[in-house]
Amino acid sequence: MYPETDLHISNHIEPSSLPAIIQPVMALAQSDAERDMLLLSLLTAAGSCMPRLYCRYGLTGKKYYPNLQCFIVGSAASGKGIANLALEFVSKVHAALPLVIPGDSSYPGFYRQLARQDGRGYIHESEGSVITDVWRSSVTNYNTALRKAAEHEPITRNRANDNSCIACPQLSVLLTGTFSQYRALVPSIENGYFSRLLTLIVQDQQAFNHRYVEPADGSAGVMQQAAARLYDICQALYRSHPTEFTLTPEQRTRLGHHLETAYPALLSLLGTNFHSVVLRMAVHIERIAMILTALRLTEEQLKIKNYELKMACSDTDYQIAELIGNKLILHMAMAYRMIKGAEQVAVPKVQALDQKQILLNLLPAEFETKQLVDEAKLQGICRRTVFVWSEEWQRNGLVQKIRHGAYKKLHVSA
Repeated sequence: MYPETDLHISNHIEPSSLPAIIQPVMALAQSDAERDMLLLSLLTAAGSCMPRLYCRYGLTGKKYYPNLQCFIVGSAASGKGIANLALEFVSKVHAALPLVIPGDSSYPGFYRQLARQDGRGYIHESEGSVITDVWRSSVTNYNTALRKAAEHEPITRNRANDNSCIACPQLSVLLTGTFSQYRALVPSIENGYFSRLLTLIVQDQQAFNHRYVEPADGSAGVMQQAAARLYDICQALYRSHPTEFTLTPEQRTRLGHHLETAYPALLSLLGTNFHSVVLRMAVHIERIAMILTALRLTEEQLKIKNYELKMACSDTDYQIAELIGNKLILHMAMAYRMIKGAEQVAVPKVQALDQKQILLNLLPAEFETKQLVDEAKLQGICRRTVFVWSEEWQRNGLVQKIRHGAYKKLHVSA
């Protein structure tokens, strides 16, 4: 387990708050680490099956589609194989609308298949070595293509026998592997792909007896039902006009506040090169919220043909997406230090100071106990830990109690 602070994602999310389509699938996981990997894998895979769905971000209103690119980093026996359930989840969609692009593809082969699929695709590889071994000769081309695809920017080729352009690539990527395989794909923190690739670090070791535990009803029926439901959702989106997903004004304000307060905290901890991770996490959070919302389409919505969907984010989906983003930022902070070489171990650990400092920076100059508890809940920090940290802040002269249940920040140090 992680020391002092809990960086797991899923055990801070009430299972019943997740879309009904994935609740039975999530029940197949048997540990916190497996639930983290499975949740991120399902969301990544599902995003590849949502045509014509988009959100707008930034001052220019640029369109972003629900395509995530993720790398799950873990040692042997960490249970990364559970991510393969995501491939079963999208199996029915991909049987009707081929999207899977093998990781074992040369760059020209990858480009041609992506072009044949109108720029839409899904790469799923459970062994990062497949990617790094095949891509070694053209890693620069792949790195550039994946980076552009993450922003839906044109990918062009200019060759004697191939002069073409994929105008708006919509590519989802799910890879699992060791840190050495991850670093082969993201060789430096200055590499632009680092901030675009969501990273989940798995530190837990899977119990040996998990290999012999099978759910009472097996996983086949669960996955078949989930795959059929996802197929219906995909068909509904495909039949509809282009569908814009929107956050509410309150959610947009919250997201902006989150960036403004989390950015200086992480910057002071890790340095200026990490700022792109925090800024791009806003897009990742909105994409995750968009996928969660689409997975909740009702039976009535799925039956309607040739209509224009209106898709607004619920507070529940926004809170889940923000919590996932908050945790992934800390996982990417681990990857950042690993790449930077600050810690020369297979999977370095993040100390509680990171999360404690971020929480303090997120609070306003003067705050009440309820604000502290509510903010901590969004960060996935338990109530007991919050009060321990509050007392420590007061002892260290960072926070002053001004009246019962009210406090003032005096100084926030890195």
